[in-house]
Amino acid sequence: MSLRDKFTQFGPGLLYAGAAVGVSHLVQSTRAGAEFGFQLLGVIILVNIIKYPIFEMGPRYAAATGKSLLDGYQRIGSWATWLFLVMTVSTMFIVMAAISIVTSGLFSQLTGLTLEPAFLAIILIALSVFILGLGHYSTLDKLMKFIVILLTSTTILALGFSFIEPIIKTEEAMTVFELGNRKDILFLVALIGWMPAPIDISIWHSVWSVSKNKERGKRLPLKVSLADFNMGYWGTTFLAICFVSLGAIVMYGTTESPASGAADFASQFISLYTQNLGEWAFPFIALAAFTTMFSTLLTCLDAFPRTLRQASKLVAERLSERKFHNNLYWFWLITTAIGTSVILLFFLRDMREMVDLATTISFVLAPIFALLNYIAMNGSDVSEESKPSKAKKIYAQVSIALLFIFSTWFLFY
Repeated sequence: MSLRDKFTQFGPGLLYAGAAVGVSHLVQSTRAGAEFGFQLLGVIILVNIIKYPIFEMGPRYAAATGKSLLDGYQRIGSWATWLFLVMTVSTMFIVMAAISIVTSGLFSQLTGLTLEPAFLAIILIALSVFILGLGHYSTLDKLMKFIVILLTSTTILALGFSFIEPIIKTEEAMTVFELGNRKDILFLVALIGWMPAPIDISIWHSVWSVSKNKERGKRLPLKVSLADFNMGYWGTTFLAICFVSLGAIVMYGTTESPASGAADFASQFISLYTQNLGEWAFPFIALAAFTTMFSTLLTCLDAFPRTLRQASKLVAERLSERKFHNNLYWFWLITTAIGTSVILLFFLRDMREMVDLATTISFVLAPIFALLNYIAMNGSDVSEESKPSKAKKIYAQVSIALLFIFSTWFLFY
């Protein structure tokens, strides 16, 4: 098999990376480094390790059964699919608003447009709807390979240059993370809520895997599917470390703190690169940052209607008829776009508040999706050789227990 043929096998893992490397990395990881230096780096690495077996169930289930995790939810009981529908619809507008407002800030920096961030975000959403209408999965699959490589290379380059000329820091500006500080705890929860991504992206991953199999005309082997996933998952973990490091090296211990406005934060973020590489790098960095966030916007705006379409079909059999199937994606796509626009126009106060709200909701819901994933993965429709090993099952059980403990503690806190 040629290198090109091997590369074409990869797709869902890169779509996962496109969805993950957005708000959680560009915004939250950078903020973690800027506000607390390297103090939260260990937490970020640990969270990625804890969540790994939960996310892995998406591609594993799709490779084992040829179906998505939503089919596994339906086998558990229709209540599980209804639960997914209710939780997704009740949170997706806030999630999309957080993503789109960050994207608008970066677009403003790239183009110099000074439009109101909310209006600019709505324009980008409309553009995304148009793009998705042209290509769906194949368009995303092709775009993501270029975007992920571009951002990774520029980030590694900027981080390398950041060590050459140390930034002057003052002890008075160095803050210490405190478990007894309510503000610090709320930020920690917001940070790990989308680190490396919301748990429901594991469901999206299984749906993308099924789409990839249909496109190829055959199901990819489990080994290949997991290799694709591991590349995306640990690649995003590495990038999270890079963003924390950039924030810690360039902003921590200085008078500059992360801005709450979308445009102002975008300017600060791009300056992390240009301070180290030079102003010549501005167009390249601005383009890389914007395309990364725009890819997240595209990926999520596609994933919500795609998964909701399938969930709707599972709970209402008549929607499986072709005339309903063709329109269901568009119904959920337009609904997502309109609902997000309403949030942006009437409920947006500042970017940081919107991001923290969206990530905190994901933190609270994470153990529910994790438990459903585990039950589906160990169902009777999955062959024994495709199920996780005994050690991996224990790993997943510990992960789920920790997620429940963290979520319960936060709710009582």
